[in-house]
Amino acid sequence: MLGSKVTVTIDRPMGSTHPKFPQTVYPINYGYIKGLIAGDGMEQDAYVLGVDKPLNTFTGKVIAVVKRLNDVEDKLVVAPEGAVFTAEQILKAVEFQEKYFKIQLITRDIT
Repeated sequence: MLGSKVTVTIDRPMGSTHPKFPQTVYPINYGYIKGLIAGDGMEQDAYVLGVDKPLNTFTGKVIAVVKRLNDVEDKLVVAPEGAVFTAEQILKAVEFQEKYFKIQLITRDIT
């Protein structure tokens, strides 16, 4: 998936709250990729980095995978074409939700 172009349908835009845990506010856009099924049997979830406003949809490049070592579902990290983020920047951006899981960040140099 790394380097693939995908379209994310945003169902939790930046500034919204988690439907089951309202104390969790989304500092970034979060959604799913229609038709791509994840380990939990639902459509694949994705974080969107590099956009500073709430969105409905976003098309970009998969720059990382957040592999959850203690869950059945991993998360994709999608950013605008040409955007560059360090592993530390990605981890900081998704920490609001991933702090509850043991994770490994999978990236590679994508040019």
